[in-house]
Amino acid sequence: MKKKQTITYKKAGVDIDEGDRFVDLIGPLVKKTYRPEVLSGIGLFGALVRVDTKKYRKPVLVSGTDGVGTKLKIAFMADRHDTVGIDLVAMCVNDILTSGAEPLFFLDYFATGKLKPEKAADVIKGITAGCMQSGCALVGGETAEMPGFYDRGEYDLSGFAVGVVDQDKIINGSKIRKGDAVIGLASSGIHSNGYSLVRKIFFDHKKMSVKKFIPEFGKTLGDELLSPTKIYVKAYHAVKGKIGVKGMAHITGGGLPGNLPRVFPKGVGAVIEEQSWPALPVFSVMQQLGNVPAEDMKRTFNMGIGFAMIVDRAEADKTITLLKKAGYDAYRIGSMEKGVEGVHYV
Repeated sequence: MKKKQTITYKKAGVDIDEGDRFVDLIGPLVKKTYRPEVLSGIGLFGALVRVDTKKYRKPVLVSGTDGVGTKLKIAFMADRHDTVGIDLVAMCVNDILTSGAEPLFFLDYFATGKLKPEKAADVIKGITAGCMQSGCALVGGETAEMPGFYDRGEYDLSGFAVGVVDQDKIINGSKIRKGDAVIGLASSGIHSNGYSLVRKIFFDHKKMSVKKFIPEFGKTLGDELLSPTKIYVKAYHAVKGKIGVKGMAHITGGGLPGNLPRVFPKGVGAVIEEQSWPALPVFSVMQQLGNVPAEDMKRTFNMGIGFAMIVDRAEADKTITLLKKAGYDAYRIGSMEKGVEGVHYV
């Protein structure tokens, strides 16, 4: 009699033992990110984190979620996975920071067709590095192994950050007035937006390799494109309580024109001086190679400014000094004016 074939979950493409080994690999990394508020972390069905009611009298929780987008394709091409986790954390914590929130904890979602614990652990190393840079705890996440859903060797990432701010200290842009200064904080490069256009220019149009050395960058194309998104939490900490920050914006997809106006009250807009900060070579190289219109560049990329603060003009110089002392390159890039709609460049 013919023996019946046995079908197991492992034969279907999901290896539970490898999943357990992955958890063992990342456990020590995750615990390094814990804050005193964390009551429980990885292992339970939910993570418990308390809010310090002595530090925050009227605590308001601020949440944000994001992903890394098609920048992941560059990681796959370069087979380098230790930086995209930083991007993931940065995209989330920079967003909630704009309200003046202190990041408390972070969760991640990692999905792949076939789990490779060492590769996945590299991703988590980046996430823990991002959490330590921003001072938030990585309290858990989800690892999904879905055979047949993703191409071989590929994965997807998303993240979720929660922070806290006193209700009386929420920054929402309502105090912005004519004459206020716009302070731009330098980006580390492209960050994590516009990579569909990036890939179109370098790989589809110019047929370049991630291993190609680009003289203007002083590094390979892959290293430049995988430069992680800068995290600005410590920048805000450097001015918090010393400067009356009226508004903050994370400069992501849409660039300055698409993100700065999100914090403007009615009746005022920003006049931005284009030559007020150093240009990063990656943007000029892309524009030249792809013959990209200047307006498209401004509406797609951060163009060298990854975060912005709006302060009283009398405090502009002090703000820049404090930011530079904290290790952030900062520039007065414009001012708020009446009769201007959105962002106007001069």
